[in-house]
Parts: sequence; C-alpha cells; structure tokens
Amino acid sequence: MPLYEHVFLARQDLSQAQVDALAATATEIIENNQGKVVKTETWGLKNLAYKIKRNRKAHFVLLNIEAPAGVIAELERQTQINEDVIRYMSVRVDALEEGPSVQMRKSDRERSRRRDREEG
Repeated sequence: MPLYEHVFLARQDLSQAQVDALAATATEIIENNQGKVVKTETWGLKNLAYKIKRNRKAHFVLLNIEAPAGVIAELERQTQINEDVIRYMSVRVDALEEGPSVQMRKSDRERSRRRDREEG
C-alpha cells in the first residue's frame, strides 16, 4: 500500500484541543476509507515566513499515512473545505520515517542546549 506524509497548518487562534480535534477528524476520514494513520505529530505553534490568510503563526501537524491514493484525494478535499486549515500538503514517500521527525528532534536539541546554558 502507498505511503504518504500529510502536513497541515491550522489557524493561530485555535486552541491545542481544537488542533487535536482537526487531527482526529483527518484520522477518521482516512480510517473510514480503508487507510491507516501510522503516526501523528503536533509540532506546535510556529512562525510563518510570510502571512497566510492574515495569520503570522500556525499550528503544524504531521500525519504519516498508509492508504490508497483515493483516500488521500478525499482527505485533501475535506481539508480544503475546512476553514480552520490555512495550508496543507500531501507527499508520497518510499518509506515512513521511524521515530520522531526532524522537526521533533530539532526542538529536543534546542531544549537541551537551553538547559546546558542555564546549568553552565
């Protein structure tokens, strides 16, 4: 079965619970169409390089998906309709990344550097 990475950006004024609900809705769409979400990561509220629909920040969410192409088309259709999602992108990949993504490892490194500075 084909593998995909789906990333979406949610509006900055949403709470974390609302962002989690968006991810749960996407997961439900995929699972109702014989797909499977392997991993869900919430990268948090991050600054955007430029304003998108009057937003300077956005909540980033990554879904690793194992599903047929028709499921991804339906997910993108539903995502496009949702006004809380300001951008999204689905990419077909050869293999899903094991463990935390690069974004998650980056934030872990930054936390450990801050901790080292405070101790030293």
